[in-house]
Amino acid sequence: MKSEISTHEFAMRFTSTPRGARLARRLVSHRLDEWGHPYDGPVNEAVTLIAAELAANAVRHGHVPGRDFRLQLTESAGTLRLEVSDTRTERLPEVRVPQDESGRGLLLVEALSDKWGVTTRQPGKSVWAEVHVSPATER
Repeated sequence: MKSEISTHEFAMRFTSTPRGARLARRLVSHRLDEWGHPYDGPVNEAVTLIAAELAANAVRHGHVPGRDFRLQLTESAGTLRLEVSDTRTERLPEVRVPQDESGRGLLLVEALSDKWGVTTRQPGKSVWAEVHVSPATER
């Protein structure tokens, strides 16, 4: 007997503004809830925080006038993958020592995800993070 693997996908373009980043975060949380990861659950909270950081970085560091950023969220085979793409190539993200009130975003992404990375594309880049979902992480 074959078991069915549930696959979900959500993708959307957002204006490269703080308002676009907030909307992206809210829609990620909403989709996760629809997919069975409740708003107040650890998976929803972690992936929503990752979405907030990556979207904010796309606006702050990847902004090109007149260009949007794209967010894609997929769930397949027990893994949630979040990918945020912008059109700026010359500024690739890297984990740095925090200074004052900034520089903590990628440290959070690194701590909350099972793995993350950057993929170059034409034009721009995609920053992605994966979170493995298990019964233990749903509590």
